[in-house]
Amino acid sequence: MTDSDSALKPPIEVIAASLRAERVRAGLSLTEVARRAGLAKSTLSQLETGAGNPSLETLWALCMALDIPFSRLLAAPRPQVQVIRAGEGPAVGSTQSHYRATLLAASPLAARRDVYSVTAEPGPQRSSAPHMPGVVEHVVLSTGRALVGTTEDPVELHPGDYICYPGDVPHVFQALEPGTHAVLVSEHH
Repeated sequence: MTDSDSALKPPIEVIAASLRAERVRAGLSLTEVARRAGLAKSTLSQLETGAGNPSLETLWALCMALDIPFSRLLAAPRPQVQVIRAGEGPAVGSTQSHYRATLLAASPLAARRDVYSVTAEPGPQRSSAPHMPGVVEHVVLSTGRALVGTTEDPVELHPGDYICYPGDVPHVFQALEPGTHAVLVSEHH
């Protein structure tokens, strides 16, 4: 496995512990969470034991089933000062497109925002189903070009451009140039 291959693997140990803790906190059985997420019970069981390589779509489905923000599955305890170098950090790839989201900062309990570094390559767009009610996404494009925003009205962004849109409606991110990079901030209301 190359360094780039390992960078694409999600932090399964953190995800496994978070899934178990959130399921128990919610008072739900494996069967019920799997049903709500549209997954096989065996798949959820494997993820909770640290096996498997979940896709972004699988993790989003689990978050929706557990009614938790996505970052809660990826956030490990962190020190007071945190530096994440480019290409490092807990990343999860999409099965729909050449899209990868890396959690940069999880929202502390008193705040309600998560920060992601997004890398994407031209190809199929990353289509996202609506997130929890009240979610708002902010994107600043760093490099490349991309179509970003609501599915009905995406906007072409260039380096330095910013867009804010409701994340609780269907939305998309599609790279139009190789090496597209953005910072995404997800607000939970």
